[in-house]
Amino acid sequence: MSLKIHLIISEIDAVFYGNPNAEIDNVSIDSRSLQNNSGTLFFALIGTNNDAHQFIESLINIGVKNFVVERIPENLQGIANFFVVKNSLKALQKFASFYRKLFHFPVIGVTGSNGKTIVKEWLNFLLSPEYNIIRSPKSYNSQIGVPLSVIAINEKHNLGIFEAGISTVNEMDTLEKIIQPTIGILTTVGSAHDEGFQNTSEKIKEKLLLFKNVEALIYRKNDLVDGILDQKTKTFSWSDVDENADVFLSKKIKPKETELQVRYQQKIFSVHLPFQDEASIENAVSCLVTLLYLGYAEEVIAARVGKLYAVEMRLKVKNGINNTTLIDDSYSSDYQSLKIALDFLEQQKQHRKKTIILSDIFQSGLTTEALYDKVSNLIISNKIDRMIGVGTEISKYSDRFQNIKTYLTTQDFLADFQNLHFENETILIKGARSFQFEKLMPFLEEKTHETVLEINLNAISHNLNYFKSKLKPNTKLMVMVKAFGYGSGGFEIANLLEYHKVDYLGVAFADEGISLRSSGIKMPIMVLNPENSSFQSIIEYNLEPEIYSTKGLQSFLQIANQRKLHHYPIHIKLDTGMHRLGFQEDDLPELINILKNTPSIKVQSILSHLATSDDLEHREFAEYQIRLFEKLSSLMIKSLAISPIRHILNTSGISNFAEAQYDMVRLGIGLYGVSNDTLETKYLENVGTLKSIISQIRTIAAGESVGYGRRFVAESSTKIATIPIGYADGIPRSWGNEIGFVMIRNQKATILGSICMDMLMVNVTDIDCVEGDTVVIFGDNPTVSFIADSLNTIPYEILTGVSQRVKRIFFRE
Repeated sequence: MSLKIHLIISEIDAVFYGNPNAEIDNVSIDSRSLQNNSGTLFFALIGTNNDAHQFIESLINIGVKNFVVERIPENLQGIANFFVVKNSLKALQKFASFYRKLFHFPVIGVTGSNGKTIVKEWLNFLLSPEYNIIRSPKSYNSQIGVPLSVIAINEKHNLGIFEAGISTVNEMDTLEKIIQPTIGILTTVGSAHDEGFQNTSEKIKEKLLLFKNVEALIYRKNDLVDGILDQKTKTFSWSDVDENADVFLSKKIKPKETELQVRYQQKIFSVHLPFQDEASIENAVSCLVTLLYLGYAEEVIAARVGKLYAVEMRLKVKNGINNTTLIDDSYSSDYQSLKIALDFLEQQKQHRKKTIILSDIFQSGLTTEALYDKVSNLIISNKIDRMIGVGTEISKYSDRFQNIKTYLTTQDFLADFQNLHFENETILIKGARSFQFEKLMPFLEEKTHETVLEINLNAISHNLNYFKSKLKPNTKLMVMVKAFGYGSGGFEIANLLEYHKVDYLGVAFADEGISLRSSGIKMPIMVLNPENSSFQSIIEYNLEPEIYSTKGLQSFLQIANQRKLHHYPIHIKLDTGMHRLGFQEDDLPELINILKNTPSIKVQSILSHLATSDDLEHREFAEYQIRLFEKLSSLMIKSLAISPIRHILNTSGISNFAEAQYDMVRLGIGLYGVSNDTLETKYLENVGTLKSIISQIRTIAAGESVGYGRRFVAESSTKIATIPIGYADGIPRSWGNEIGFVMIRNQKATILGSICMDMLMVNVTDIDCVEGDTVVIFGDNPTVSFIADSLNTIPYEILTGVSQRVKRIFFRE
């Protein structure tokens, strides 16, 4: 974005004071944003509980010069550029509409009650090979979110996908003027926001206003919509009951998938969806029909739609006071999302006791009495131990709940906080925005250390589902959580994977598996590098050992026979060329002879490991390994008359050698958002962000040095910031001495001198920062892959090197 101010004045109906020849290059409504600068156009919005005008002076002090205001604050006239408008929100919307008109490419507008975000994200996945797509971030679909989404368009985009959400009448017309969609998609119309409309027909009529100028509306054909739809609107419909629709479908539910028969223009083709639930199927069909409208070939549609994967929604998991775990959903309170949140609460196994703090519920579409009867049933079925209700309605119906304490307001709750005694429990905090449950979080959250590793559970789920989408329907999945979950946290990741029902967890040593079992993980766990001395503990904790030598096999058999075990699962490792661990071809006659007539054990799986799955220059060697694995494993299967699980592929193998999936694959580093394939990386999400703060800032003169050995000597006056993280926390010393950098206020700060055990120092001469500012060590920038490449190592080393003394914080967006 680069716009002259004089072009904007009339577009937002402003009276202007200042320099009309100045330029802006970005827009902001958040005074706290580190991206605010001299090119920012700041819209001072006035909300129910805040007025951004009060922050204008502080923004001017950091260099912001352009403001859209409803009034110019006292004593600030003449020192900045001011657009004075009647309503700053309306001005933001008008600006977005003006900005949208500067671009001429297809824009897909999506609305409905449910599925908007999922359809948007799936369309982005399906269309991204051909288009550079701008889309709404997360679920930015409101009167503020839509303008901010559209303003993010730049000259490189050639397709837009924007959500539009409304809660009452007279809202959609504004969003239509901003999005200006050329193609429309109407998703499911359900009960959300029913209270804002007289009836369903009124709500549909309002939503359809988004599509009054589209070249085509894609929707599920039904009589209610057809009766309201403007006859001038061009449509492209689909149905599974009405054969008059443009696209007609029939479906067959199968294990782990749904098969669709699609009929379009006398052509019939099949699509296999990796879902069985009705909502996912309908959302996927909306995407499929969109691809048909855009002219994609049937085989391309089938291939891409078959790779769709689940999209997670926002929830935050945090450490709380007194050994509690918090699930922060403090901005949402409707019946459907309550069910989702309770399902997520059930995933958390850190504590046996479960508590919910719940506000009055809105957007249910039910009578109040029927609503709270349903909520009561939900609470009972989810075995909630304690409930705290906040609001007049939930207080009125408190007799529907057991072990409940109610408060009329959030302030009443906080006044009684000291008497509630939260400890050793998981707490779900779920409230409508009007209750301002964010005020609860400072009371409930544990005060964290200055250096933390933030783990995005959404990204874990996203990456897991991405790789699942590459698997054949019957291929099992083992996920590696060794080395403390590649540095990201063992139990928390394992807990999430158990919820996603992966088939196996893989750990390196017995103590890792024992720790997971002790924390409550019940799913199968394979120990890949067991020591003979650990076999007793492996059996005691129901772990499954990988056996890679005759000595190890005989040691385990001796213990198994002593304990009179029957068909205890073991996993046989074959060495097909890695030459690290495993039985070689010459060992097989003796191995088979030992395994015959051994009822105490069962060969649960046969595995090997590719040495070059990530390097296609050595593809021939990998293919040789696969052929040898096929030969040796087949010999064992035939000789022993067994039907084990076979697996040889790791993360890179899943992507590069799909033909060798066998019965199971092993997902490792890919779960954490790292891939050797730059094309694949764009489909993965960053999982871990290592953060710290600035402890101290000082200025040194020319000739003065920094750190041990005086390895940096200033050539001129230099401002230095000290960060409380060092090589004992996992930062490689080789990343120092002006090779590496950290990010402060979105700017690079070069590391000066040697990295110390507990600290490092950076150059902030050209960065406007203060003590206490956040510092990003790695995350989106720099990535662990970038650091690894710079240091001639691999991302595994960077991730697993993060010390366990660094606190992990888990969140779900």
